[in-house]
Amino acid sequence: MFKLLKDATVYSPEYLGKKDILFCFDKVALIEDNIYPKGFKDIELVNCDGKIVFPGFIDLHVHITGGGGEGGFTTRTEEAKAADILKYGITTVVGVLGADGVTRNMPNLYAKARQLELEGLSTYIYTGSYQVPVITLTGSVQSDMVFVDKVIGVGEICLADSRTFEPSFDEISRIAAQTRNGAIISGKAGLVHFHLGLGESAMEYMFRLANETLIPKQHILPTHVNRTKRLFSKALEYLKQGGNIDLTAGFIPTDSDPECVATYDALRTIQDSNLDFSGITISSDAYGSVPTFDENGNVVSSETVSCKILFDEVRTAIKDRGIPVETAIGIITKNAAQRLKIDDKKGALQVGKDADCVICDSGLNIVNVIAKGKMY
Repeated sequence: MFKLLKDATVYSPEYLGKKDILFCFDKVALIEDNIYPKGFKDIELVNCDGKIVFPGFIDLHVHITGGGGEGGFTTRTEEAKAADILKYGITTVVGVLGADGVTRNMPNLYAKARQLELEGLSTYIYTGSYQVPVITLTGSVQSDMVFVDKVIGVGEICLADSRTFEPSFDEISRIAAQTRNGAIISGKAGLVHFHLGLGESAMEYMFRLANETLIPKQHILPTHVNRTKRLFSKALEYLKQGGNIDLTAGFIPTDSDPECVATYDALRTIQDSNLDFSGITISSDAYGSVPTFDENGNVVSSETVSCKILFDEVRTAIKDRGIPVETAIGIITKNAAQRLKIDDKKGALQVGKDADCVICDSGLNIVNVIAKGKMY
């Protein structure tokens, strides 16, 4: 029933110093300098002396039902496993469909989210896939937002990519309007989550939505914005105008792909430019595939993404790029929770919020993960 973390160095994600943390069932009950368990029954003591404790990480873009398939059925990736996600410090995920919205569909996505929830994770989903018009559970984006508990937005809508369904701006703006109205009625975040490809027009719809409609920027979240240096530059302009952007972990420059921007280098650029970090999130795109296409659009190779890269790259940002711990951890906790409008229960170690945390050693290696009060 009770779990007491003693002598932990706590980042809430703000630095709190050395504290004791008391969990009661699945909630944070107390955070104090010293909590003495005298009189408590059924209490588990966890010695955190020399350890660092962060809030549980939030990954807002995970292909929980698997992804891929662009090269035929043999290139389909496996479904997510809760144990494989939790061990990397991720306690909350948002499930997403991608290029394949046919053999992997909304009922499948919803059922998988339910399964992962029963196995220890907190889960949400986006309705839809790359496809426009959007295929939903109840007949419309708005009604999915209102009637389906786990649906917090729509996506990932594919733009400027060889796999796009070539939606017009009018179609995109109507999807955003439906999502906005569904959010108003349901009290949810109402995110329109855009997959941005290599095309030159990748960010143009974001600017047009901001400048030509009355839909608040808080509902728009483009991802993969560090896919190329040119795209990242446009994303920074969008950030300066008050927009939100989602960096994708795993884009590491190589001889064959020198144009992408690693998340830790992107964060360093943002810090050096004195831009507001509150508009930044990072996601893993885990369990999706990273296909390589030839000049004719045929898949010549494909790799599967792991959730491991999320904290790996945040840790690199802290240790090698000089990003403050509070800032880097806040991106995958506090910022993500605010973007998803679940910050009343997620994203920070505070009394009354969910008992999700990551226990690390002094080298920022994960030692234990606690999700909804249960240790993994």
